[in-house]
Amino acid sequence: MRLTDTPSSLGRFHCHFVFLPLLLPCLVSLFTWEGVANQSKASNVASVSAKNEQRLTPPHVLDLEGRVTNPFQATNVKARVFIFVSNECPIANRYAPEIRRLYGQFATNTIPFWLVHADPDETPEAIARHMKEYGFTCGVLRDPQHVLVKRAKVSVTPEAAVFGADGRLLYHGRIDNWYVDFGKARVAATQHDLQRVLEAVMEGKPVRPKATRAIGCYIPKLP
Repeated sequence: MRLTDTPSSLGRFHCHFVFLPLLLPCLVSLFTWEGVANQSKASNVASVSAKNEQRLTPPHVLDLEGRVTNPFQATNVKARVFIFVSNECPIANRYAPEIRRLYGQFATNTIPFWLVHADPDETPEAIARHMKEYGFTCGVLRDPQHVLVKRAKVSVTPEAAVFGADGRLLYHGRIDNWYVDFGKARVAATQHDLQRVLEAVMEGKPVRPKATRAIGCYIPKLP
């Protein structure tokens, strides 16, 4: 303190000294909040970017000749239909007539159909025999790495997934409500979910609901 300091200047110095410790936590909190907000914003942007990237990334699946193919390559489509099946699942096999009916009614150049075999133990030869035995004439894919399984959010066979023209998942779930539980079926289905979805797509209407619970044989998990 200088001898020339007046009482008023000393009072101002004292006030600044007293309030500085009280201001520091506020300043620290302000900068911390801004950092968290910026971090959250960056995280949201990264999440949206990752979803868009996943939508555009071509899935590496195989045809029965072992060639890598991309069922999302065509651009002049209204929707893409994938029905996950397996050779040995009795429920999936019982759905063969309904799958053939839906394929005959809705499959066009703008709504391609594929059967997807996700069990890596099923050989192309066994799948080809299964296709012939059950009278399937639609496209067929092998998904031994579960690329489509994850993208379609399916877990059992039979289970359907419908993607829009832009690659977004519009629907995943049961074909209809024929099965109430494993081993327990109605005399006939009363709700035809996949048919309803495809009718909505053809009419340009929104798909509701976007997911239902499918009953069937669990798709084997990868080691």
